[in-house]
Order: sequence, then C-alpha cells, then structure tokens
Amino acid sequence: MTERWLEELTFDECVTRLREHHVGRIGMVTGEFPLVLPVNYRLVELPGKHWIAIRTRPGNVIERAGMNVAFEIDEIDPDRREGWSVAVRGTLHRVDADAASFKSRFDPHPWLLHEREAWMVIEAFQITGRRLRDPGEDWSFELPDQI
Repeated sequence: MTERWLEELTFDECVTRLREHHVGRIGMVTGEFPLVLPVNYRLVELPGKHWIAIRTRPGNVIERAGMNVAFEIDEIDPDRREGWSVAVRGTLHRVDADAASFKSRFDPHPWLLHEREAWMVIEAFQITGRRLRDPGEDWSFELPDQI
C-alpha cells in the first residue's frame, strides 16, 4: 500500500486522547453563525458519562452559547502529512464549581486565569475520531539488497 488512508479511532482511543490532552476547540452557533474558540479543558469521567470541563469569564460568548455544541482536539504532523482528530458532540451546561468538589477535582487550569470563574461542562452524546495514516508506518523496515 503506497497511499495514505483514513481510519476510525475506537471509542477507547478517543477517550484516551481526550484524557491526555488539555487544549481543544469549542464550536457553537452565535448570532446565526458558527464560532470556534480555543479552550483549556479537563476530561471528567463518571460511570457511563464523559464531560469536557472548561472555565470561562462570566457572561462571555461561551457562557451565552446555545446548548448544542461541538468540541475537537487534534494533532498534526505536517512534515509526514499525517495526524488524528477527536470530535465530541454534546450539550453545554453550567456547573456549580463547589458542588461535589468539582473545582478541586476537575479544574482545567486555564492559561488565562483572570476572571475565569464561570464553570461549564459539555455532556458528550457522541465521541468519534479519525486518524490519517502514513503507509510507511506499517512497513518501517527495508529489505537488504542481498538475502
């Protein structure tokens, strides 16, 4: 095989990547147009549930967003022309950061701390991912000229 190909990531591979990374993008519709913003996040895992926790400024565009949102993380290697992405579709909810020790257990530690006291979670109803594979990855050895 000499061409790159897309393959689906398993649910467990997607969750692992969400667990390992801490910067992503939230997508929402505001004023009838889509908007995508970078955010720091933390994956919250409860039995049968996966939430993306974020902190933002009270009253900003994320806190005012509609309920239906998307979230995405990815990693790209432009030199090798390969990478992966994980997409989450879900609903956005406000959270009382002091309830159930949420603040101490799931703080996403935003890079901008000033006034980031509105806590939100994306309750995921779909988590999917894809990987663009390099065919050389599976055949990373060369046969000698003489056998």
